Amino acid sequence: MKFSKYYIFIIGLALTFSITSCNEDRFLDKEPIGKLSSETYLETDEEVKTVIVGIYNSMQNNFSSGAWASVYFIKNLPADDCLAGSSPGDQTGYQNIDDFAIQTTNAKIEAIWTNFYKAISSANTIINLVEPNTDAKQEMIAEAKALRAYQYLELVTMFGGVPLMTVNPVSSADYHLPRSSVADVYTQIEKDLSEAIPDLPMKSEYSAADRYRMSKGAAQAYYGKALLYQKKYADAATQLAAVISRGEYDLEPNFADVWTKETEFGQESLFEISYTAQEGYDWGNFPWGGGNENNIEVQLQGPRGNLFNLSGSSLDIVNGWGFNMPSAKIGQAFIDAGDTERGNATVISAADFEATGGVIEDENAHDYEGFMRLKYVTRASETSTNGVAELNYTTNWRLLRYADVLLMAAEAYHFSDQDGLALVEINKVRDRASLADIEASGDVFQAIVTERQLELAFEGSRYWDLVRWNLAVQELGSLGYSANKHELFPIPQNEIIANNSISETDQNPGY
Repeated sequence: MKFSKYYIFIIGLALTFSITSCNEDRFLDKEPIGKLSSETYLETDEEVKTVIVGIYNSMQNNFSSGAWASVYFIKNLPADDCLAGSSPGDQTGYQNIDDFAIQTTNAKIEAIWTNFYKAISSANTIINLVEPNTDAKQEMIAEAKALRAYQYLELVTMFGGVPLMTVNPVSSADYHLPRSSVADVYTQIEKDLSEAIPDLPMKSEYSAADRYRMSKGAAQAYYGKALLYQKKYADAATQLAAVISRGEYDLEPNFADVWTKETEFGQESLFEISYTAQEGYDWGNFPWGGGNENNIEVQLQGPRGNLFNLSGSSLDIVNGWGFNMPSAKIGQAFIDAGDTERGNATVISAADFEATGGVIEDENAHDYEGFMRLKYVTRASETSTNGVAELNYTTNWRLLRYADVLLMAAEAYHFSDQDGLALVEINKVRDRASLADIEASGDVFQAIVTERQLELAFEGSRYWDLVRWNLAVQELGSLGYSANKHELFPIPQNEIIANNSISETDQNPGY
């Protein structure tokens, strides 16, 4: 996160108020050093902000950890546009998710589960302990509610019903919460967002230093997404239309610019996780156990040197460690759609790569299907010469952008029998890609499916879209997807062991 070392230091004190997981044996076996009480802390606006920053710090770690357990990558892996990459034995937790060989003991899945609850715990601290006696505190309570809703939206999407912790435990027994129903989790998400939205600032009202924070528009878009995922289409359309009509966001003119350093927190971005090279990591001081401030996942997912020889290429790309390879299916999808503008900014074929002067070293490499990924690729301009370049990528993950809002609105309109409005939003996205408008006589739902596939490739949406549209068996069955199992990830086995209120019979089907 791009904030000062003062905040990084004080977060450790602020988070002593919070419970980091439903598993007290692993996280509360020692009294925290420097513990402060509610009588001496969380009284000033600045003190509350340190805990707010702590929530983003947990989220940052959950999307790019030195231990390589990234929500970004995990949400992408089961889809048909993404392959694990590297070598078959490298990071088996990732390989197993990609191959639908998912175990309840998968360490990657357990790590993101734990980090979601760390962020929830910090949000609970603010929501339940801070008095809204200043405008700033009132805004930060709203921010904490929206951030808590975000964590639960991710959890319910990936795991189904989960323990619903809205008040931090004060005794050992309080840790043991049963799985709430999916409906109850969504009810809490809606409650948090509906209460937060009126008090949150607009994105434009934040200072440049605070642009990473949850805004009114982002919260309202996530509210629309939560409603859409519940098939409450008319209500979802209302929320998403409000974001669109506010006029605060727009598409970047050039699709290829959406992921550049220059457009961080730009007009298309509603919410993103930011990273910094301020630590100047080298091989000796990088925190491989987690807590890094850089985006190590970018290096992890850059093109592997023993496959893509970039030494003679004119591309502004440097080598990475070879994960997150594009499938032949997504490369062909761009070709079939005649979508050169987005296609050329997302993947590059072997022939086109070689035309730049690059060399394919091993055509039989694991998970290589003829394309190299360009979206979120390793560029020298996205890292720092302060320290080792490979360990200091500052690339931000765009978690929610305006194109996604437009396409979600189109879907909500379509399923509310308002195809005319749906086409307006779809064609905004297509116009940016220099593609012809979809006409009213076309298959609007199929247009939505295709646009989301192409526009949002490698952004963690494709798999969950296919699941909720009941298209996963059709599109992913040949890859190992099984109905009545792979709609969800398993509840981590260690959570079941530690939580007396969850038993093996509460595990998701098929695991």
